[in-house]
Amino acid sequence: MFPLSKEVLAEAIQKMSIIDLSTATIRQICGLAAELEVQAADRMIHLEIGNPGLRAEEVGVEAEIRALRDGIAGQYPNIAGLPRLKRAAKDFFKAFMDVDIPERCFVPTVGSMQASFTMMLLLAQRIPGKDTMLFINPGFPAQRNQAKLLGIKEEAFDIYSYRGKALEGKLESILSKGNITGIIYSNPNNPAWTNLTEEELEIIGRLATEYDAIVLEDLAYFGMDFRKDMSVPHVPPFVPTVARYTDNYILLLSGSKIFSYAGQRIAVVGMGEKVYDRRYEFLENFYEMPSFGDAYIYGVLYCSSSGTSHSAQYALSAMMEAAVKGELDFLAHCSEYARKGARAKEIFLRNGFHIVYDKDGDEPISDGFFFTAGYGDMTADELHKELLRYGVATITLYSTGSARDGVRICVSMIPDEDTFRRLDSFLERFHSDHS
Repeated sequence: MFPLSKEVLAEAIQKMSIIDLSTATIRQICGLAAELEVQAADRMIHLEIGNPGLRAEEVGVEAEIRALRDGIAGQYPNIAGLPRLKRAAKDFFKAFMDVDIPERCFVPTVGSMQASFTMMLLLAQRIPGKDTMLFINPGFPAQRNQAKLLGIKEEAFDIYSYRGKALEGKLESILSKGNITGIIYSNPNNPAWTNLTEEELEIIGRLATEYDAIVLEDLAYFGMDFRKDMSVPHVPPFVPTVARYTDNYILLLSGSKIFSYAGQRIAVVGMGEKVYDRRYEFLENFYEMPSFGDAYIYGVLYCSSSGTSHSAQYALSAMMEAAVKGELDFLAHCSEYARKGARAKEIFLRNGFHIVYDKDGDEPISDGFFFTAGYGDMTADELHKELLRYGVATITLYSTGSARDGVRICVSMIPDEDTFRRLDSFLERFHSDHS
């Protein structure tokens, strides 16, 4: 039973061959948590992985089944994307973001993971000397690992101290060096669940244009700032985006969270038209395809996967079409995460924890998929290890590029009220032993 001894935890970490727990991958933490469950003969509270906790949208499931029954599995997909999906994506972005992107500039990918990986590769190649990605942290740990795997240089800063107008000076000090090819962030943010303000998006967009950097905006949690209702197509408020402030944008939209379609690994990339059509000497020589969009589709994507699951493209098309028609309120479905987030946050706060990334400007952050928690003056590494001993699996903020102490809490895998009660019990014991 929990809590486990420090010796048992240390032995489990060694057994899993984890060199540094504070920077371990999410999947390593999942494996460690499974081992600790064996040692404790009890179930842990799994707050470490952002696995959707809701059923996949039925309209997508039915569309994919129909496509499979019609024989689509026996045909290679068009590498550039199903025409139906490209139309649906164009309509979806217009309906919920009020952004116009031509159909040809949308491309399906094997989840946003493939999109960020392949886009960083191409961005680092486009102009000699522009070989560095700028990460606005904290961020999704896997994307930092992607840059590392690709051998791409990295710069980063923690946005906590540079909100609002302060962001401009910090960004300019980095971009003015001339080596930044792309800027990457998630909005809403993974792990902090902060949301960039319109002022901050304008600053990012304006400076991206001035210094010829291309923004990779990861919209995995599209529209999930539940402080405002962005669920009605073609009606403001619209989902915030840097695309209103620069032509240098690439938007990544995954079906994993908004439609709970994670298992089929389906996403869509929306490139600004000027990004898609821009020609580069290196791309012409290396890929024999001068335009960025063609080099991406027929050069990089073709070699990395030769296309995206044919049937899953039908599913994503159907879900986007239903959302645009007002037949599928995907944000109402996802609002369950806000309820879970508020409930979990209350339990952590009542047991002596504090929220690390707590505000957007003067406004408390939204309740949703993630939040960040610290405890007293514990370092992120200390807190992470102690929570594991007490049956609560998280990841450290260090692993997300954060400079602050704390852990990321993901509420999606809390399935029922009994799990909330167990979480409360585990944290109450933790607080009693550490206060």
